[in-house]
Order: sequence, then structure tokens, then C-alpha cells
Amino acid sequence: MGGEIASNPYPLTDFHSLGLSEPLMRAIEPLGYDTPTPIQAQAIPHVLAGKDVLGVAQTGTGKTAAFSLPMLHRLGNQPRRDARRVIRGLVISPTRELTAQIGESIRDYSQHLNIHHTVIFGGVKQGKQVAALNRGVDIVVATPGRLLDLIDQGYISLKHLEYFVLDEADTMLDMGFIHDIRKVIKLLPPERQSLFFSATMPQNIQELADTILRDPITVEVERRSSAAETVDQRVYFVRQAEKKHLLVDVLTAPDVTSALVFTRTKYGADKLVRHLRKEGVRSEAIHGNKSQPQREKAMNAFKRGDLGVLVATDIAARGIDVDELSHVVNFEIPNIPETYVHRIGRTGRAGAEGVAISFCNEEDERTFLRDIQRLIRREVPLIEDHEYHLPLPAIPLDSGRPGGSGPSDGRGGNGGGKRKGGRNRGRGPGTGRPGGSDGNRQGGAPQGQGGQSNGGRNKRRRPGGGRGKPQGTGGQRSDRGAGSHGSGSRD
Repeated sequence: MGGEIASNPYPLTDFHSLGLSEPLMRAIEPLGYDTPTPIQAQAIPHVLAGKDVLGVAQTGTGKTAAFSLPMLHRLGNQPRRDARRVIRGLVISPTRELTAQIGESIRDYSQHLNIHHTVIFGGVKQGKQVAALNRGVDIVVATPGRLLDLIDQGYISLKHLEYFVLDEADTMLDMGFIHDIRKVIKLLPPERQSLFFSATMPQNIQELADTILRDPITVEVERRSSAAETVDQRVYFVRQAEKKHLLVDVLTAPDVTSALVFTRTKYGADKLVRHLRKEGVRSEAIHGNKSQPQREKAMNAFKRGDLGVLVATDIAARGIDVDELSHVVNFEIPNIPETYVHRIGRTGRAGAEGVAISFCNEEDERTFLRDIQRLIRREVPLIEDHEYHLPLPAIPLDSGRPGGSGPSDGRGGNGGGKRKGGRNRGRGPGTGRPGGSDGNRQGGAPQGQGGQSNGGRNKRRRPGGGRGKPQGTGGQRSDRGAGSHGSGSRD
């Protein structure tokens, strides 16, 4: 891709050095905006100068302010070309939650400016959105599907557009929005400023950026496809059928103050919440089949700290921005490595520490973990000190490569053995769970040496929630998207 790379950060230590207008500074100072994040310090001056920007940064690094503040600055300083209020700025994001979050930020930033905005997304009736458009707005924040619907109905015109922002571009493509994005691009006026933000930059995202941006400045504040440095990553080998029991131990450990649990499908999220509630763990599910009021209620309770555990599919989790989220749990490991980077980026934000736990089963998830390690260029530490440890060979970083060491499919090697009996709910050793799905199970264990375990798990909990502090789950991408095993749904 052509364009200049911003190789050195701007030596800016506070927001006053960025040159933002007085009304913007008056709005952001009470919000605690003292020192710009790296993406803000590098991107904002280029946007203020009118350059197209390609921003590569992980979630939680302050991208919303990086594109919103300079856009508001320029719109506030430039008189409208028409007496009536027309759409001059457009921000597209992949989900309702992220769209609503961006809209809230713009509302906070623009409170002292004569700039109006509205938020457009599906899942709700369009009446209020249409009414806001008819009154006149300067900025629209939208998901692609509802945006195109209202364009087709004649409620939205982009012919006066001056600023175009595409946020979470890689997620957009994962969700299958590429055709919608191309339709929108065809409707944009050629004379515009474009900003393109993505957490990862695979080849297909680079190609999309090339069709949108003109001589862009590339701002990259993290190594591409890297995992957040402040996140303590862990993996647990566990049979698929026992993940739900391990999850209860993880979530009831004393160090877990809040947890975002990822599942592959909407059905899986609901099923897991039912199990957690049965075990006394208060939780809610959020996914594409939930109504917007249900999603907002669960999200707000989670952000306030009233709800400690939120079980979500990948698509629905976009826009979850909790500063002190202690744990991310991949109940199912994603089959797209970049999705793992997105997920663990939900914790460890703004320099805070966080823990990301992944549950790896005896089947395809071993291959998924291998691909993730290749992407992030590190081995995820294996935690064995928990009741449900599945003794399979570790997956080295070079696993599966020519000359690499160690099997990646979990077949062969040492350890394992057969396991009989289910989870014991205090009825005595070895009794199992009568009629339960975990009782009298054989098979699925690796070949090789190893003893048998005939006893089940005793329900009586030891201090500290059991041996060790198990954590982890990975989930495949849910809701929608090519290559996903989930059922399709567009927000």
C-alpha cells in the first residue's frame, strides 16, 4: 500500500498539545482526558491536517477519541455549505453495541459544539432514527445493514459527506459485511477525508483499505496481529463435556471480579448461562437473538458491576468497554486466530492487568490453538493444576511446521488413559452421576500410557475454589461470518 508510515510517535504529553478547539477541551477535561494514548497522539495531528489515516491498534487503546475528536474539531470550525443541516460525517462500525458506544462518546465530546449526531442500527424500529434524520444531523454513526436500508428508503443522502470512518474493519469482514461496505463506498463523494481503523491487518483488510484511502498515513501502535502485552494468557486442556464444570471453578475463584465468557454460538451462550445459574453463578447472555432492550440491560448491569459474568458471542461483544474487566474466558477457542486477539483485548486495557483463559478440548481446538500461537508468536502457558486436566502433549510454537516438534492433533504421546465415572455431587467416591451425560464415559482420551480415574468429582468445594485457579475458554466466532460455525445473524 502506498502512503507514509508514521514511524515516530508525536512527542505529545497532554491533550493541550494536540491543538484541539476550546469547546472540545472543555468537554474532555472533566472526562479525565489528560494524556493522549499512543494512537491518539499519533493519529489526531494527521487527521487535523486533513490526511487520510490507516490506524492499526488493538481494542481498548482509545481509537474512538482518535477519530472522533479531530473530526468534531474540523466540523466545528468549518461552516456548513448549506443552510440546512446535512450529513457531513459518517462512522460505520460492525455492531449495535459498538455503534451505541461511539455515539455516546461523540455526545460527550460535542456537548459545547453546535453539532448534532444520531445513531443508526438494526434490531429496533426505525421510527426514532428516521425522525432524527428528518430534523437534520451532522454526523451519523451506523451499522452497515440499517444504513443501507435507510439509504434505499431515501432517508439518508451521503452526497455532502466530508468525513468517512470505518472502525473495526477486520471484524466487519469477519461478520460478512464486505458487500455492504463496498455498496456504501460507491455512494461516497470522491472528495472526502477517510479514516480506517483495524486491530489486525491481514491481506484482505489491506486490500479494502487501498480502495478507501488516498495517500494515507499509517499509524501502528502495536505489532500487527499481536496480543495485548498486559494480558496474562493461560490455556487449560479439558474435555469438551467437562468445560462447563471447569468454568464454574474458574468463575468462583476469589481473584475473578468480573468475567466476559465467549461461546461460539447463541444457543451455546444461553445453554451455558442456564448451567451457571444452576450452579449459583449469576450471569446473563448477550447475542444477536436478544432484543436490543435485553442486550442493553445486560450490558449496563455488567458495566456497572451489578453483574459479574457476561456470556457473549463474538459479534455481540463488540462495544463492551469495561475498564476493570479482570478476566476473559474463551469457553471455545476461536477458529480464526485474529478473533483471539480481539477477545483478549477486552481485558488489560489502558495499562491495567488482565487474565485471558482458554479451554482447549481434545479435538479441533488444538489446531486452533496452534494457529493462534503462530499469530501472536508466543506459546500460551499451559496450566495443569486443576481437576479436569486432560493430559495431552503440549503444543510448541513450531508445532505442525516441517521439522517442528510435538503432535498437534492430540493423538499419540504419553499420558491420558481412560476415565470412567462422572462428576460426584457428594455421594461418595466413584459413584458418578446417575444417568448424567458425564457418567460412565469412555473414549476421547489420548492413546498411550496413563492410569484410570474411576472416581468422579466431589461437589464439596475447598477453600479457594479448588486446586489452582483454573481459567480459560476460547470460542469460535459466533453469529455470522464466512468460516464460522455459528448461525448467521446481522446486527
